[in-house]
Amino acid sequence: MNIGNIKKSIASVFGTIGKFLKPWRFIGLLDRYIIKKFIGTYIYSILLIISISIVFDINENLAKFTEYHAPLQAIIFDYYLNFIPYFANLFSPLFVFISVIFFTSKLAGNSEVISMLAAGVSFKRLLRPYMISAALISILNFYLGSFVIPKNTVVKQNFEMMYKNKRKNTSADNVQLQVGEGMIAYIQHYDNVRKRGYGFFLDKFENKQLVSHMTAWEIQYDTISDSKYHWKAMNYQIRSLKGYRERITKGTQIDTLIMMEPTDLVFSKGQQETFTSPQLKDYIDKQINRGSSNVVQYEVEYHKRIASSFASFILTLIGVSLSSRKRKGGMGMYLGVGLALSFGYILLQTVSATFAIQAGMPAMLAAWIPNMLFAVIAYFCYRHAPN
Repeated sequence: MNIGNIKKSIASVFGTIGKFLKPWRFIGLLDRYIIKKFIGTYIYSILLIISISIVFDINENLAKFTEYHAPLQAIIFDYYLNFIPYFANLFSPLFVFISVIFFTSKLAGNSEVISMLAAGVSFKRLLRPYMISAALISILNFYLGSFVIPKNTVVKQNFEMMYKNKRKNTSADNVQLQVGEGMIAYIQHYDNVRKRGYGFFLDKFENKQLVSHMTAWEIQYDTISDSKYHWKAMNYQIRSLKGYRERITKGTQIDTLIMMEPTDLVFSKGQQETFTSPQLKDYIDKQINRGSSNVVQYEVEYHKRIASSFASFILTLIGVSLSSRKRKGGMGMYLGVGLALSFGYILLQTVSATFAIQAGMPAMLAAWIPNMLFAVIAYFCYRHAPN
């Protein structure tokens, strides 16, 4: 075999592989038509509802913005520019459901769904473009909720603290936590504004025996250090215990590494929403290792971001199954049912999260209960869908 034939064979193989890997080869004219309708209606519903929400929010908070002299630039870029993606992602299940109900009922009303089924397109095949659209929305929602919105929420909360609420938890009293294996730290009072603690104790145990006891009038977190966990202890005293012997070391200042950060000491409302998912996972693991009990709301937030991404598939299936049948009366009934189910899903999310935080329900179970319940409803609707 000559070199030319070898090149042609290699090109043919790579051409076949490239053709197989092209995802759009599975997307036909019908798929593009429905995907365009789905995504277009989804974006339109977001713009419409968020615009109405902004109007109501301005009407509610205009007096506070004026009272605290909030600059127009900060209102637009620090508050509302971060307000839009936060609420769009929060109510994404509602937007998905409304979008599916709205344009699918119009297709059914124009006898387009009947024509598709009569032409030999099965209901399963009809669901393909809906599921592709739901997958695109789910990926976008997960990315926004896990990486983009938490960073934006920090800016939004700082704005609210300065120009809206003027309230934020910036201190903590009588904090005790495990900062390492066999190491217990205690702070009588911590000021998060100055990143300074007062009345500090650090005990180290080996085989359940106290081997070191450190006290300091003040400790200061080093905010300019390149690495974490750097603290400066002022007016310190270290008692080293070995059997019946005791050695005392005193000084005015010492640099030390203590495995704790300001975020471990002060818990503010909505703090879990400011962490990206990797940061949230690290924080949860660290707090569990320390034996902290104030971790459930962080676990709920972590699992809710994952569970909410799958809601698009479930609610899309329910919406298509309900609205693909042509009935007299138009889409009014479908919109009513869709809104009721959407708000029911969001309400169930809130209730299950509250049960997890207040009643000790496992966080993963609380996050996935809405999906499990609505998956049953989706299966029931699918079984009764037209074929």
